[in-house]
Amino acid sequence: MSNLLGIDIGTSGTKTLICNAKGTVLATAMAEHPIASPKPGWSEQNPLDWWSAVVAATRAVIKKAKLKPADITGIGLSGQMHGSVFLADDVKPLRPALLWNDQRTAEQCAEIESKAGGRAALIKLVANPALTGFTAPKILWVRQHEPKVYDRTKHILLPKDYIRLCLTGEYATEVSDASGTLLLDVVNRKWSSRLLELLQIDPALMPRLHESFEITGELLPSAAAELGLRPGTPVVGGGGDQAAGAVGNGIVAAGIVSATLGTSGVVFAHSDQPTLDPQGRVHTMCHAVPGKWCVFGCMLSAGGSFQWFRNQLGGAEVALAKKQKIDPYVLLTQQAATAPAGSEGLFFLPYLTGERCPYPDPNARGGWIGLTARTTRAAMIRALLEGVTFGMRDALAIMAEMHIPITQVRASGGGSRSDFWRQLQADIYNQPIVITNAAEGPAYGVALLAGVGTGVWSSVEQAAKAAIKPVSKVAPAKKSAALYDRHYAVYHKLYGDLKERFGEMATLS
Repeated sequence: MSNLLGIDIGTSGTKTLICNAKGTVLATAMAEHPIASPKPGWSEQNPLDWWSAVVAATRAVIKKAKLKPADITGIGLSGQMHGSVFLADDVKPLRPALLWNDQRTAEQCAEIESKAGGRAALIKLVANPALTGFTAPKILWVRQHEPKVYDRTKHILLPKDYIRLCLTGEYATEVSDASGTLLLDVVNRKWSSRLLELLQIDPALMPRLHESFEITGELLPSAAAELGLRPGTPVVGGGGDQAAGAVGNGIVAAGIVSATLGTSGVVFAHSDQPTLDPQGRVHTMCHAVPGKWCVFGCMLSAGGSFQWFRNQLGGAEVALAKKQKIDPYVLLTQQAATAPAGSEGLFFLPYLTGERCPYPDPNARGGWIGLTARTTRAAMIRALLEGVTFGMRDALAIMAEMHIPITQVRASGGGSRSDFWRQLQADIYNQPIVITNAAEGPAYGVALLAGVGTGVWSSVEQAAKAAIKPVSKVAPAKKSAALYDRHYAVYHKLYGDLKERFGEMATLS
């Protein structure tokens, strides 16, 4: 019996998962790693902390599953996208990795668009505009601000691909994660020689490319000893966290869309062809399904907004939840449910860390608008959840403009575990919300990809069909859906009304 290991290097921790050849999850484990913010808007991690977490979480999941090293027959890798690891000729990083939510590179983004001939020309080259989170502007920032580091750099890797190097000694990546560097010719699934030339980045710095299911190397004896696995175990390409999570939720055919509410909020659609948004409001990237693409929108502070409320304003719920041994989010959503739909005209803008989709604006700011003397704490919580969900609807609306078919929306992440938030999504999207039996996200997706690469399943589509089944559906309530249509029309105008003020606020912060 084949057993497949999925490893997902997230922002706050690394998750490991083992499933068998039927797709049944046998065990999961998690190990945390810290984040540093040396200056406002900066976000960095030490890649060595990722490796320590991978070792701890892998040993833990093998123990939980009660398996032997030889029982693991394939490994898949996923991770936070866009992060940049600068290396010489060994695994010791030359500096901390710059992460996806690092906002220091606005000047470099402008430089990239200028050298490419403008935003429209850049989108034609690599399917996406230059955003502060992407890898290419980080490379330019290091070259300009840390020339000694850049001069020593011989390899630049994404987070999961750094772990691949530790596992196999191979400098390799795959097309879904490489799409988020801004250096991939997404349409043709190869590095963009033209943009690399324009930016004067040596192509030799970039790892070799694979499709996501392909075997990229085998487990080194030294790594196997640390992890408690068998040397020679094959490691497949895997996927960036968004594509990997989509595979893990069965988003491998046209019409099926996922709405994932984690720290960020992502609406992800499968596409049989590369479909571009000329305005660059959503991303077009290679899917982890070979020869297929995806379109997705990512808002930066979805569940992150709710987490902020819990941490800063939810002390009473946290204390009570600790006594009752329940999740404080349960108490917060119970309060939200007592407020009327629409929160009596109160709106929350969820731009706590700037925004990415549909507004690529690091200066965007969050807040409540429409407070009155009648406003209750319950209404503030409900408006926050409504505002986050309106932000997700923004991406669905753009996809509809692009004529991307949407026949089913599958909910995942923290927002899918709350009955209240599932219904809220159905009402605000005005679409039935489907819940599947798969709730483990990117780690599960790359375990399935490892199964494809090692012959357990003949294709990614077959793996998803075998392992992932819809288990429930939530229909929109007609009255609430109609009310939210009216409220969304107001919400959608607020960013434009405040955009200039956000820029002024940023100069004061």
